[in-house]
Amino acid sequence: MLYQAIFIPDGETQPSRDILIEPNIQQSLKGWGRKGDTALIAIDASNNPIGAVWVRLFDENNSTYGYINSQTPLLGMALLPEYRGKGIGTALLGEMLRITKKAGFGAVSLSVDPNNPALTLYKRLGFKKIGVDGTSWNMIVEFNE
Repeated sequence: MLYQAIFIPDGETQPSRDILIEPNIQQSLKGWGRKGDTALIAIDASNNPIGAVWVRLFDENNSTYGYINSQTPLLGMALLPEYRGKGIGTALLGEMLRITKKAGFGAVSLSVDPNNPALTLYKRLGFKKIGVDGTSWNMIVEFNE
């Protein structure tokens, strides 16, 4: 799913899966299973994974795209192309935000290309742009008490 999370604009060539060894991308899931790592996986009727959303904490020594601070979980999300636009991403993201808030976190951050159609979903669920990192926007949603 990490590969599916990499936004490629229409008309551009899909990168090789070797992009997953790029340090900032690899850092997103390296050592998965640490305290605070949480994921949800959507499956189809045959139990095949079709999408996922995940959060994890980073610090200045092991940060990646979208990092805000060591108390704010960083979110990643992907759906297989044929399942996009069907409400699955909305359900996954909404549930992950509920879980993260219930766990006591005050916010969640993410990184998104401003041309990615998922930006509409993020804005609808309350994410706000707080900065730019390369060609991507850093966004955050803060939870109200």
